[in-house]
Amino acid sequence: MVSKYDLIVVGAGALGTFHAFHAAAAGKRVLLLEKDQRPVNATVRNFGMVIASGMSGKWFDYGVYGTELYKSIQQRFDVSVRNNGSVYIASDDDEQQLLHELKATYDTKGYRAELLSQTQLLAKYPAMKASYCREALYFPQEVSVEPNLFIHKVHEYMLSSFTNFEMKRATVVTDCSVSGSDVAVTMAGGERLLAERAVIASGHEFRLLFPALFKEQKLSVSKLQMLRTKPLPKLAMAGNIGTGLSIRRYEAFKECPGFANMKTPDHLLELESYGIHILLKQAIDGTVIIGDSHEYAKIGEEENLGYQLNQHINDLMLKEASRIADFDMTNLSESWAGYYGLHDQEDIFEHAIEDKIFITVGIGGKGMTCSAGYAQENISKIFNQ
Repeated sequence: MVSKYDLIVVGAGALGTFHAFHAAAAGKRVLLLEKDQRPVNATVRNFGMVIASGMSGKWFDYGVYGTELYKSIQQRFDVSVRNNGSVYIASDDDEQQLLHELKATYDTKGYRAELLSQTQLLAKYPAMKASYCREALYFPQEVSVEPNLFIHKVHEYMLSSFTNFEMKRATVVTDCSVSGSDVAVTMAGGERLLAERAVIASGHEFRLLFPALFKEQKLSVSKLQMLRTKPLPKLAMAGNIGTGLSIRRYEAFKECPGFANMKTPDHLLELESYGIHILLKQAIDGTVIIGDSHEYAKIGEEENLGYQLNQHINDLMLKEASRIADFDMTNLSESWAGYYGLHDQEDIFEHAIEDKIFITVGIGGKGMTCSAGYAQENISKIFNQ
């Protein structure tokens, strides 16, 4: 181990990992620290959908960048990236209108989008129900990853590709402060390391580092519930599948002219009250992930979200999913909750201490899609490149 680094990154989820990735790619001497033996939070407890199409503004650009970077890495090292596209399925007139408006927006940006008629959609996704599907918008260039594999494979790739990159696991950081011209990072047990700069990408862990600072911010934690079927080898359901509730929730659709006039049908009101929007994704092992929901708690009140899974939420998701698709959802292999931090008013929380320590948390649900692009730009700013 070297005595001083150009950059120490705290947190090895997607956001922290890609800060380390871009700094190492720029030739910086980088150390990535992870408090657990391997990342176990938001980066691995999700669908693995990389959907720039659902983002707006600069986050769309970050998503496009990340998609291309993931594809590029996959060509050199298997990190589980599959170029199998994304689709949003409309179930009523309002949702159909937003599909057409979003396609018109992406046509002006040169981002490929294809409208699928009901016949085309059912031919491509035969498990979908004609009674639900009106029309769909398909993005063939988008990718998915396996969330339980992806970030770990990226770490393997980085360790094998960058001689100037190191990683320490099961390493809890208890203090990070400016010490003269350096940043001093102290770990549980007392070990102390120095760096020119540090990035804190600690996810929804708001109590170990800078708790007073975080407590002053409008930060919250979201709890999401997801389910997984047992393997369904006869089912062919490629890519990222969003539905009408996704159209009603995602940022890109909220930018469409027709969004302001949308009304929520009575049969969706309870689903929306739990932040449910049905996503479906078949993993490489044939299982299907179904979800998800969103419950929120302010910083300092995270325990109110509970450790248990709400069976009523799971039942609501399964009932709506069965209205959309026709495959066996009765034989589940697991269900779980994921947690992520978010800012109540901003897209992400950023804070710099003496231009040495750069805190970046609260990216919300955009991490898998946008972290790589955001981190690339942020590293350029941090090192004034």
